[in-house]
Amino acid sequence: MTYFSAQMASPTLPVNELDEDCGTEYTKLYKIYAAVMIVIFILALPLNASVLHLFIFKLKFWKSNTNNIFLFNLVLADILLLFCLPIKAYNFIQGWRRSESDPVCKAMLFMLFLNRGASIAFLTVTSIDRYFNVVHPGRKNLLRALKKSPQISILIWLLLLPLTIPTMLKNFDCCNSHNANSTSGEELVDSMREVVFFSQIVIPFFILVYCTVHIVNRLRKKTVGDRTKLKRAVFLVMSVMVVFSFCFLPCTIARVVLLISRVELWHKTSQQKAAAAFDGLMVLSYLDCLLDPLIYCFCSTKFKGLYLSTYFPFLLKGNRVPLDSSTGNTQPPRNNVI
Repeated sequence: MTYFSAQMASPTLPVNELDEDCGTEYTKLYKIYAAVMIVIFILALPLNASVLHLFIFKLKFWKSNTNNIFLFNLVLADILLLFCLPIKAYNFIQGWRRSESDPVCKAMLFMLFLNRGASIAFLTVTSIDRYFNVVHPGRKNLLRALKKSPQISILIWLLLLPLTIPTMLKNFDCCNSHNANSTSGEELVDSMREVVFFSQIVIPFFILVYCTVHIVNRLRKKTVGDRTKLKRAVFLVMSVMVVFSFCFLPCTIARVVLLISRVELWHKTSQQKAAAAFDGLMVLSYLDCLLDPLIYCFCSTKFKGLYLSTYFPFLLKGNRVPLDSSTGNTQPPRNNVI
């Protein structure tokens, strides 16, 4: 019998030891979580891969001065995050909240935090760019200057790397932050880790709310000119905010509840229920990988036409759409695809 099995068999086992082993008594529930992740993986991987193919071979994003560079990195981050899901699903099926192997666990945390952070970062940066284009058209800004160079995307990835360090210093998945036996050094690490987790979600959320409110106000004040593009921008940022709220805010609230249960030493059963709820809402956050391409790519009629002409030409009924950015009259316009 394994050490974990012996622990599970003991009803008097201290809560912290059980948590440290990252086991769960809700095995059926975690198998459902695993099934959901597998479905997300099956649906999202070909969708993101096909969009990535268009950015590389059709739109040639590196030659573009538009949002295509940011969107390419957004799709890339989502794909890298998707590759973590089968491993996570396998752990859940085995009744573990994380891998039994410490190196695999730390590698998974690194990938999850880096690529999840990159996904949120590029999602936010693209919304900020749309905000400047709509609310302050023609005004020079740093983002508009930087986005013409692919180096800004590399810089975003590099800035995210240090934010993953707190997650590597101590087990994050089991959420043993600020327990009664923590030393002052461990308390500092716990605090750093939680700041990273919450800042990656809370700060971008307020930025998205700010951009959405100002773009909507701009639409209300505009009485002449092209309101169609403005309405499309409003629909885009509002969709992003709704999806962001649906995917990320619930797991953030669940993490707060879980931390409170650990700090205040709730009953073991209550802590286990809070942990199971948090893990389930984290699974919900992975839907972002499936919804990002639908929001940012398919809200554009040009990109939708390009996608259909490449993968589902029989749905176009003879309508001609731009096919390749490198061929004559079929070249997509130089304005934003999204």
